Amino acid sequence: MDLELRHLRCLVAIVDTGSFTDAAIDLGVSQAAVSRTLLALERILGVRLLHRTSRSVSPTTAGVQVLARARHLLAEADDLVGEATTGHTRLRIGHAWSAAGRHTAEFQRRWAARHPDVELHLIRTNSATGGLAEGLCDLAIVRTGVDERRYAHAVVGHERRYCAMAADDPFARRRSLLLADVRERTVLVDRRTGTTTAGLWPEAERPAVEYTRDVDDWLADIAAGRCVGITPESTVAQYRRDGIVYRPVRDAPPVAVQFVWRRHDPHPATHAAVALLQGLYREHEGRRAGRSAGSTRPAHGR
Repeated sequence: MDLELRHLRCLVAIVDTGSFTDAAIDLGVSQAAVSRTLLALERILGVRLLHRTSRSVSPTTAGVQVLARARHLLAEADDLVGEATTGHTRLRIGHAWSAAGRHTAEFQRRWAARHPDVELHLIRTNSATGGLAEGLCDLAIVRTGVDERRYAHAVVGHERRYCAMAADDPFARRRSLLLADVRERTVLVDRRTGTTTAGLWPEAERPAVEYTRDVDDWLADIAAGRCVGITPESTVAQYRRDGIVYRPVRDAPPVAVQFVWRRHDPHPATHAAVALLQGLYREHEGRRAGRSAGSTRPAHGR
C-alpha cells in the first residue's frame, strides 16, 4: 500500500483532537474508518505510532517524529493546492535590484485600481532572470540580456545611467560626469544581475573593476568611498542612502528596461502589466521632454 495524504491527515486529527471519535467528526468519516486508516499507516511505516488507552491517545517516540513530518508535508500540500487554484488571481513580478524604480509605487496603485481581481506581488531575487528561471515569479523586470529561446520579452522603457559615489567624493561637487571621468577609478560591478561592464569604455580606457553579488553590498562599498558604481536611474529612485550621491553620466548609453516571461506559459495578465508599465515610462519621458523644452525656451523681457 502507498502512503497517502489521508493517512497523514488521520494521524494529525487523532493527536490534535485527542480521540478517535473526535477525529472522525473532524474528518467527516466513521470512527471505524479512522481506526482502519491509522492501522494502514502503521503497516506502511512498520512502526507503532500511538499509545492508546480507554481514556487517552498519545504518540509513541516514532509517532512524534512521524507527526512532525506529517504536519510539514500536509502544509506543503495545502500550499501546492493554493498555488494551483489561485495562480491566475495573483501576479508575481520578480526583479533583481530596483523593480520599476520611480514608477514602482504608481504601477502598484494603478494595477490595484484597474485589476482588483489580480493581486500583485513584487519579489526581489538576485538572479539574472529576476527569479523567473527559479520559478519564483510569473514575469520579471530585467535590465540585462535575455535568452530569447526560453523567454519572450518586451521593452517597456529606457533609463539614463548614473554614477553612484560617496557623498564626500570630489565628483559629488559636479552636476554630471562623462565615462572618461571614471576611468581612473575602481568601478564596482554586479556580474550576475548588473547592467555595467567594462565594455562601456574603449578597450584602452577601461577602469579597474571589482565585483559584488548584491545591491546592499554594492551600496556599502560605495558609501565607504572605496569604489564608484554606474547604475540605471531606477537605482537612484529605489536606493537613496545617507552617504551616497548619484550624478548622471551624460555620454553613457541608456539601459533598456524589459519585462520577460516564459514563452510557452505566459500569465494571462502579462500583456496588461506590459502595457501599464510602458505607459508609465512614456508619461515620464513626456514630462522630461516638456521640462527640457521649457528650459531652452528664450526668455522675453517686458
